[in-house]
Amino acid sequence: MPRPIAARIHADAVRHNLQLVKRTAAASRVWAVIKANAYGHGIERIYPALGNADGIALLDLDEAVRVRELGWTKPVLLLEGVFEPKDVETAERHRLTVTVHCDDQLDMLKAVRPSERIGVQLKMNSGMNRLGFRPADFEHAWERASAIDAIGSIGLMSHFANADDGAIDWQIDEFDAATRNLPGTRSLSNSAAVLWHPRAHRDWVRPGTILYGASPTGCARHIEGVSLRAAMTLESRIIGVQTLAAGETIGYGRSYTAERAMRIGVVACGYADGYPRHAPTGTPVIVDGVRTRIVGRVSMDMLTVDLTPCPAAGIGSAVELWGERVKVDEVAEPAGTIGYELLCALAQRVPVSVDAAVASEESETASA
Repeated sequence: MPRPIAARIHADAVRHNLQLVKRTAAASRVWAVIKANAYGHGIERIYPALGNADGIALLDLDEAVRVRELGWTKPVLLLEGVFEPKDVETAERHRLTVTVHCDDQLDMLKAVRPSERIGVQLKMNSGMNRLGFRPADFEHAWERASAIDAIGSIGLMSHFANADDGAIDWQIDEFDAATRNLPGTRSLSNSAAVLWHPRAHRDWVRPGTILYGASPTGCARHIEGVSLRAAMTLESRIIGVQTLAAGETIGYGRSYTAERAMRIGVVACGYADGYPRHAPTGTPVIVDGVRTRIVGRVSMDMLTVDLTPCPAAGIGSAVELWGERVKVDEVAEPAGTIGYELLCALAQRVPVSVDAAVASEESETASA
């Protein structure tokens, strides 16, 4: 039989989370962000759940082409825009909306003569200091864009640096002041702003990580009152059991010492599967439906868990590494990272399946 680790993708959870976004930002249209291959879940796997989104946002041209080939007819937004002149031709051919964040991109669009105008989202650097025109230069950038024959509609967008801790009013004020006299739809809200900052909702919102059930802050406690559902379950089984005497140690580096006699289970999951190597003793895990903890150091192919809370567990017992009962952020936070990274870093060697109940709904979404 194959190694017992596997990931299951719950497209119905993505559909549920999308509906929560639409209720939370009821006056806004929704760009469903599926960059990084849908945050590691697989674009094709979660596509059946996206029918109620108003548009799809991503980074790579090949991903944009994939969603068009799946049958998506609504808007598709390239969040970083085009990178070289030939990308403009691809954007035209597949009817993509293009983010414009610098003069070089305006020059690329000025140099082409498309048969149909290309819609753009003009991006402001309102304080994130990554991509975008500064507020003082934004109106001039809009004037340049509006004079380019290749450009059709011009939307206005920005991105928050601190929406997860609440400090966004200064960026909203910068954006509003610089765009006061400009027409066009507005788009500001990432996942954290969707949940906690109604002032930022505007015409379009851009939820990413919350579509997959992870916390925008990287802390599971912050979404305890939000009915998000996990879109990925990583599960395995116990493949070995050891009984330790008090004073014995576990694994590489002998980083955990048993304080008393105890049973430990060896789980077929390690950092080569995408589980964080730096997850410390105490990181939660579910064994046979019971919450317990990992103990000792995570190795390439295995980790060890404390079977004290589940004395009946043994070889073959089911293990949930993350999912609905152990949130991915509960694993990421003690390891010093965020749930986004773990979801995106699921290893290729892990078999992935999709809940059968949703796979049959693909044709419904393709015609949406």
